[in-house]
Amino acid sequence: MASIEYFEVECPEKTGGRYYQRIADVVLLDHNLIRVIRKIHFFIDPRVPIFVAVGITRKMPGPVRLRDFSDVSVQDDKVTISIGDETYLAKLLESLWDIFGKERVEQPDRFTVVITAGTDETKDLEDLVVDDPSLSIYKDLIYALQVIQPEGFKVRRQYYGDGRFYLVASEDTLPEDIDDLVREKFALLEESP
Repeated sequence: MASIEYFEVECPEKTGGRYYQRIADVVLLDHNLIRVIRKIHFFIDPRVPIFVAVGITRKMPGPVRLRDFSDVSVQDDKVTISIGDETYLAKLLESLWDIFGKERVEQPDRFTVVITAGTDETKDLEDLVVDDPSLSIYKDLIYALQVIQPEGFKVRRQYYGDGRFYLVASEDTLPEDIDDLVREKFALLEESP
């Protein structure tokens, strides 16, 4: 299992910082997120009160397209999809029903889907994104950070995408300079080994 290259908890109270180091370590391990995170920095100041977690992820899996797990053949007004891996079948059917309607999508067996549609409607069908695993990973990451944040910190701002994520939380309103604080903590990640 890969370990996090940089893992830091910054807190004016040394004892509190050590406790949060342990809490964060346990939560990230329990949620199986150690393999996803490359660098993470926590900043906790109970005097303000403020909690900031910023991080950089390892390379995330890309979107799964129809062509990645099936073959598509078009013949007149019928498109036949031969499924090679059933893992994404339920999500595929949902996407096809949204696009074409249930009445135009048939599933004669578990490895075949037939769509009644013209070639103009289905010309880019092989490029259809059926699943994006990185979205669920980022959501799991933000959820884990919410578990780590101090109890009662209900005012939050969060972001994830492009290999970066952050969560800022407080009991009160967030300080006006929160964007500067987030940038400052990301700069620490970039300076770290």
